[in-house]
Amino acid sequence: MKFLVDAHLPRRLAAQLRDAGHDALHTLDLPAGNRTTDKEINAISVSEQRIVVTKDSDFVVSFVLHGQPWKLLLVSTGNISNRELEQLVAANISAIVEGFVDVDYIEVNRTSIIFHR
Repeated sequence: MKFLVDAHLPRRLAAQLRDAGHDALHTLDLPAGNRTTDKEINAISVSEQRIVVTKDSDFVVSFVLHGQPWKLLLVSTGNISNRELEQLVAANISAIVEGFVDVDYIEVNRTSIIFHR
């Protein structure tokens, strides 16, 4: 799977996804870096069929109203350390990847994965 990790999340998350065998970019890898706009992130997501990984609820609104980004992984943990986030993703990456076969919007929090239909 291909992922695009938003600026609100650590660059190490993209590296972790790559280590798990996925194609992953962080906004810092893009020409405008963390100044890349949500509109540009959505366009990249659609054109490259990348799943946007974000904490930003603005992407939920855009997804519901406009069908962009292509697919969405919302991290709704509130404040969480990078280490805890990495552990959370490691523990759930298989279920998340499998879930994206059937749904386009998944939310992960500290205790569960929600597959939005």
